[in-house]
Amino acid sequence: MRITDIIKAEKPSLSFEVFPPKTIKAFDDVMAVTCEIAGLKPSFMSVTYGAGGGTSDFTVSIAEHIQARFGVPALAHVTCVSSTREKVRDVVSLMKEKGIRNVLALRGDIPEGFDMETAQYHYAGELVQEIRSQGDFCIGGACYPESHPESETSFTDIANLRKKVEAGCEFLTTQMFFDNNVLYNFIYRLREAGVGVPVVAGIMPVTNAWQIKRIMSISKSALPQRFVRIVDRFGGDPESMMQAGIAYATEQIVDLYANGVPAVHVYTMNKPEVARRIMDNVSAIIR
Repeated sequence: MRITDIIKAEKPSLSFEVFPPKTIKAFDDVMAVTCEIAGLKPSFMSVTYGAGGGTSDFTVSIAEHIQARFGVPALAHVTCVSSTREKVRDVVSLMKEKGIRNVLALRGDIPEGFDMETAQYHYAGELVQEIRSQGDFCIGGACYPESHPESETSFTDIANLRKKVEAGCEFLTTQMFFDNNVLYNFIYRLREAGVGVPVVAGIMPVTNAWQIKRIMSISKSALPQRFVRIVDRFGGDPESMMQAGIAYATEQIVDLYANGVPAVHVYTMNKPEVARRIMDNVSAIIR
């Protein structure tokens, strides 16, 4: 099933992200985690992709397994910034062979020391066009409600998203955010700019204090004072922080559904317990 058909359905959708292992030694452990999450029967699952395609074979294997064993539609990530066109074509061809028809096309983070003058891809829109040329894929892209860190202005960011959509991107999935008003304002600006594709809201349940440090180092995400107080109060107790973080994420998700956002994608960090608790908390809403 195409992701666009899922997120345009009458019922709200709830999906989960997993990431593949970096080495073959960890493959079985990651697959076991993935199976636990897939067993919850989310609307779909996405599988991330290492920089330069280093885990591309794992990505395809996990995505194929999710679909074949659990009947859960898989959304396979593809990044391009440090990949060759030949590598990307090979990966997309493999996905096609394995029956994977939903792809999230990403430029990806620029590896430290990488010379962009040697890059064969510079923008995600180029990857969208490449994938589109290889078959009937449902192609999604990423977006940043608080603007891409490399964009000069929010207007530039929206203009770049419009180009990506014009290249063939059918839906957008957001970076994490912790204030729903940020997303509502972003969607309003998208629509004002003529970008009408569905937006999937990306939610990160923060379950330990380390995640906050990581978020602050890689993201421009604003942290509301209400959220900061939760981390300050419960961050030193793992069990309390787990419960508080899931409660905060659940509150975000319910508010999103109530305000007409039809699709939520949860960044699980490969934690089945997080996925299960979130699913339990909104089960009546999404069924």
